[in-house]
Amino acid sequence: MQQKTGDVMKGRAWKFGDDVDTDAVIPGRYLIYNTPEELAKYTFEGVRPEFAKNVHENDIVVAGSNFGCGSSREHAPLALKGAKVACVIAKSFARIFFRNAINIGVPVLECPDTDKIDDGDELEVDLATGVIVNKTKSETYQATPLPDFVREIVDEGGLIEYARKLVSER
Repeated sequence: MQQKTGDVMKGRAWKFGDDVDTDAVIPGRYLIYNTPEELAKYTFEGVRPEFAKNVHENDIVVAGSNFGCGSSREHAPLALKGAKVACVIAKSFARIFFRNAINIGVPVLECPDTDKIDDGDELEVDLATGVIVNKTKSETYQATPLPDFVREIVDEGGLIEYARKLVSER
């Protein structure tokens, strides 16, 4: 189970470059699957075939600019959620991917220093402050923190669960 976003997330970095499109996250031939658990088995299959078998709960995807470009389908963040990725850190995100990720309950942070993070680095990420500590290199980076209401959506597991909570509180 994912840690609450108020806590510091700890995990190993999986490094990717610029312009990672949604087809790289989950190849189109697997769109027949609709659950995060099914999609997770094929995450990054074409670009990092070892990812699905070796990713651990709370590992962190780190990328360059324009992560999640391409199609607007929600399968890409669903696959990441199914793989139990703690969060995605990139220099920038495609707008639709960013919104889909939040709506699905996958935290995303923009950070200009992703070039300083290497594959396998051990990271600690605080979504509330945007502080990223690279334990491997003893470095700290500053990401743009998620606003409180966005963290609430992520904490609830996505927009649908957040809306259910609001309705149940009435």
